[in-house]
Amino acid sequence: MIPLSDATLNDLPETVARPVYDRAALTPGIVHIGLGNFHRAHQAWYLHRLFQLGLDRDWAIVGAGVRQYDALQREKLLRQDCLSTLIELDPSGESAEVAGAMIDYLPVESGNVALIRQMADPAIRIVSLTVTESGYYVDPATKGFDETHADIRHDIAFPDRPRTAFGAMVAALRLRREEGINPFTGQSCDNLVGNGAALRQAVVSLAQASDPGLAAWIDANCSFPNSMVDCIVPRTGPEELALSQAFGIDDAVPVTHENFRQWVIEDDFRAGRPDWERVGATFSDRVHDYEAMKIRILNGGHQIVSNVGELLSIETISDCMAEPLLRTFFRKVQRDEIAPHVKPVPGFTPDEYMDLIDRRFSNPAIGDTVRRVAFDGSSRHPGFVLPSVRDGLRTGAPVEGLALVEALWARMCAGTRENGSAIEPNDPHWDALRSAANAARADPRAWLAQHRFYGDLAEAPRFAGAFGRWLDKVWSSGCKAALQAYIAP
Repeated sequence: MIPLSDATLNDLPETVARPVYDRAALTPGIVHIGLGNFHRAHQAWYLHRLFQLGLDRDWAIVGAGVRQYDALQREKLLRQDCLSTLIELDPSGESAEVAGAMIDYLPVESGNVALIRQMADPAIRIVSLTVTESGYYVDPATKGFDETHADIRHDIAFPDRPRTAFGAMVAALRLRREEGINPFTGQSCDNLVGNGAALRQAVVSLAQASDPGLAAWIDANCSFPNSMVDCIVPRTGPEELALSQAFGIDDAVPVTHENFRQWVIEDDFRAGRPDWERVGATFSDRVHDYEAMKIRILNGGHQIVSNVGELLSIETISDCMAEPLLRTFFRKVQRDEIAPHVKPVPGFTPDEYMDLIDRRFSNPAIGDTVRRVAFDGSSRHPGFVLPSVRDGLRTGAPVEGLALVEALWARMCAGTRENGSAIEPNDPHWDALRSAANAARADPRAWLAQHRFYGDLAEAPRFAGAFGRWLDKVWSSGCKAALQAYIAP
């Protein structure tokens, strides 16, 4: 095997694509916070493709992280010159490409001094993030900024020594303002409804708590474009490492991904941007429609199958889709209770998009685990599933299947599979969820009483009644009997 580095790129097997550009000539234009697999397979890949065309080489990425666990990722990536092996998984076969859009990874340190200094550099024109859906400090009930979190309270009290990415952004913007430097664009690349608006809320609200004048300047001068991002990217484990080695590459952090990418972006960049449209990104003023289709059908679809998959001890999403009962459940809920509330977009009707997601979920080459997809349900259900419930209640459309989806989540959070094995904690709020789930076995209202997730849905008789019936059916007769009862004509 060949250790991955700049010095060994020409030694890689001929079957592996690699950068044709001079990485030493790249200069930074973007700081990206959150160097997980998705970013490297998606946003960084689009930039890499631009570099391959000889374009925009002053937009290279400087990576950053604000959590201690990011330090290990930094160490691994720096050891291989910030290169990443991207392995495309398709039923027809695998292919590998080494991408090199990232040129440095900042120290992960208390107070985030290096990160603030880098973001204050006039050369940095975009600060982008992938910090997960739950990383924006949004109160699920009010949708407002949650100032009660310990890290946010710290950043308000000590704005020059922040703990969070948003605190670091505020500190850097303060320096840019003081030095007469134009602000950067803040670009969220997370799966959130209105992800740019969520980023604006986090940054402006945090600044407002310590410096209202700065908050007003940020709100007036920074841009935070909304975007929709899409590519299924599993976690890296032993199998993914073995795939990289099979290509002859010793990469400590390879990335596997499906043969599909989509990126739809509002064209609102105050300090310029790369020409991403040259390599397949879509710039549109209909981001919210694209976003709604993807979040409701794909991300919501993940929650339809992952919770019941966990309960039935099914390991991957493709294995779930290979089960006729689960696939029929998936398609019926999508067709009857989600797709009717989704607008068509250029290239796709809701039904066509549902068929695409069915094919993508069914790809057996993608070892996307049920556990990964079911993680952080306390953010994913309110964001991906419950909006369809509310639309159904508002329009008089059916919500029975969605109520069953929520009952299956509640049953999963009780912490045991149907075979009696334990489900390891899989949510930041696991203890509270487990307590509510076990109380709901006797009284379903105990689950819906979690107002931070369900709001007033506990008082919606059609949904609450269906939820109670399905939860009782799941506990008394099992998941499969409940699914069969739902899909029966």
